[in-house]
Amino acid sequence: MLRLTVICFVIAAIAGIFGFGEVDGAVMFVAKAIFFVFLALFILSLFVLPQRRH
Repeated sequence: MLRLTVICFVIAAIAGIFGFGEVDGAVMFVAKAIFFVFLALFILSLFVLPQRRH
């Protein structure tokens, strides 16, 4: 999931360099959304997984 976020950031950077502002903004929004979903799932797994091991 982090790999997909990095790929989106690279695509957004390349689109920004070449002047595609709309594509840049859209891809950056998708990358941020994927990152925050990853972050939420990571934090959730920190709290849920230790409880299942006992």
